[in-house]
Amino acid sequence: MNILLIEDEKNIADFIISGFESEGFTVHHDSDGFRGLNTALIKKFDAIVLDVSMPLMDGFEVLGEIRRKGLKTPIMMLTARTELIDRLKGFEKGADDYLAKPFFIEELIVRVKTLIARQSGSAHAFISQSGLTLNRFSRVAQWGEHAAPLTQREFVLLECMMLSPGQIFSRQQILKQVWNVDFDPGTNVVDVCIQRLRRKLDDARPDALQAFPLETIRGVGYRFNNVSP
Repeated sequence: MNILLIEDEKNIADFIISGFESEGFTVHHDSDGFRGLNTALIKKFDAIVLDVSMPLMDGFEVLGEIRRKGLKTPIMMLTARTELIDRLKGFEKGADDYLAKPFFIEELIVRVKTLIARQSGSAHAFISQSGLTLNRFSRVAQWGEHAAPLTQREFVLLECMMLSPGQIFSRQQILKQVWNVDFDPGTNVVDVCIQRLRRKLDDARPDALQAFPLETIRGVGYRFNNVSP
């Protein structure tokens, strides 16, 4: 999937680019509103991540021009402005979502994925593997007859593993994908997150014959088993 990032702060842009590229996205970056608008009008993108405060043209101006040209590309606005009037202004001009700085990169990625899924239709709204279904819109997982809402990190972890069934993920790989940490700080957050997922779903399922598909590979990591329910 192709993302256009229009952001003038280099550190923030690098942070966003790294996060999206780790999820397999291709990111085109422009550092001012004028160039970003031109890029948006001549190239096709799955989504646009647009900062509000930028040189040459601010995000509201860029947003307005994109919508006036009839482009329906999903647009996520980023801003340090938290006042309601600014958020309403963005929505009135055609923004699809709004995220205030500072933010977690995982939340930004999940929100952009949701915007893309909504744009492309309901076929991408759900992931189903091994009897487990994940709703990307509501972040609710269903296992048998039991459904449970997931936290942001639980959702990102489960989505990552369900999209690569059978692949063994080390704890360090999961830390990179879910927490955007490039090294192993000796924490057990991955194991704790997996345990929470199992408690929310596996413990509530009355059918003990069906093993929960998140499998621990001792000394290595975890994998999502792609087996028939």
